[in-house]
Amino acid sequence: MNTQYNFPISSSTATDCAVKTIKDEVVGTIKDIMLDTETGEVAYVVLSVDTGFLNLGSKLLALPWEAFDFHGHQRDVIIVKAAKEKLENAPGFDNDAWPVGPQYEFINEVHTYYGFDRRRALIE
Repeated sequence: MNTQYNFPISSSTATDCAVKTIKDEVVGTIKDIMLDTETGEVAYVVLSVDTGFLNLGSKLLALPWEAFDFHGHQRDVIIVKAAKEKLENAPGFDNDAWPVGPQYEFINEVHTYYGFDRRRALIE
């Protein structure tokens, strides 16, 4: 039986899945998916880290969409492609201090940290 997700995936499905590392370590869950209102693209994914993972507490991490593998062999699991060490120092925020206002610098920092180029559509 094919248990892989095929595009598209709903945001509610993504937030219902467990997020694990490639080594099958439970990291947490996707809390939210932030959209760029100018381009309609995913700006970043908000990952809620489980309390015991790397002793990060309940920190929220911001990761590019490309940092996840949605095509794993377990239907209820999404794989984060970043190493534990990368996640430990990742850009993030506390649950009561979400980024507000223009976030271009923060979004670029997130993408650069994980080695992805920030794609922005040019509006003419």
